[in-house]
Amino acid sequence: MKEKMKKSLRSDFAFDVIMNLLGICIVLLVLIPLIFVVAASFSDPDLVLKGKVLLIPKGFTTQAYSMVFENEDIWKGFRNSCLYTVAGTLISVVLTILAAYPLSRKELPGRNLFMMLILFTMYFSGGMIPTYLLVKDLGMYNTVWALLIPAAISTYNLIVAKTFFENSIPGELYESAKLDGCGNIPMLHRIVLPLSKAILAVLVLYYAVGIWNAYFDALIYVRDTSLHPLQIVLRNILLLGQTEQMGTNDVGMADKIKMAEAVKYSAIVLSSIPMLLIYPFVQKYFVKGVMIGAIKG
Repeated sequence: MKEKMKKSLRSDFAFDVIMNLLGICIVLLVLIPLIFVVAASFSDPDLVLKGKVLLIPKGFTTQAYSMVFENEDIWKGFRNSCLYTVAGTLISVVLTILAAYPLSRKELPGRNLFMMLILFTMYFSGGMIPTYLLVKDLGMYNTVWALLIPAAISTYNLIVAKTFFENSIPGELYESAKLDGCGNIPMLHRIVLPLSKAILAVLVLYYAVGIWNAYFDALIYVRDTSLHPLQIVLRNILLLGQTEQMGTNDVGMADKIKMAEAVKYSAIVLSSIPMLLIYPFVQKYFVKGVMIGAIKG
């Protein structure tokens, strides 16, 4: 008996060691690129281009951040991204809740058919060209709405929210509310939403991060540079640096490459700050929310 317990303890210890080592490796794979970006943003661009900067800044300078603060395009893109993130997250969360709540109610006629149709869109779509033509025919091309409406609802987030309402809201609450004469809209507003802080936090985080990092929709649907989000501005800076490297023999061109390199890393750091500030406020509910549906009951 003692030998079996010793073997069990040894196997558990070995498992814990392996999992801890694996976790450390994953953390390092995530942290090292982030540390490099921060170090490069405070380093001399010439040293960065020569590959002499790894995890510690060399030739410490804040010139890159000064250049970012003086760049009107970056500030304009930052303002647009903040606007799109706030408005898009609000629209997406509201529409997702309004769709997930009725689909979670068993008395909804044909809800299984609706779910099948929604799941179909998760795996199949009309494609880029039909979507582009639809956006253009609806008059949303080259407008803010082209970035907010077409991808307003994520099928995955809708399923997560529906599962939460099904498994986490007791059916007795609905019955007692009905006996008190409460309709569906007041029930959603007064009973369901106050008990759904976890899933609301998850939806806000998922949609906010997705909208903040999105650039492809703006690249396709928006030609007006004054409407470009920050990610498009960063993309243009990155492409500028890559394109101009072909003329490094020119002294003026080399200075431009250094400038683009400096602005690139500092702008990436600044563009990551808003999402880093949001997460601590929703972290309390995030772990609970992402586990919704893993255990039924």
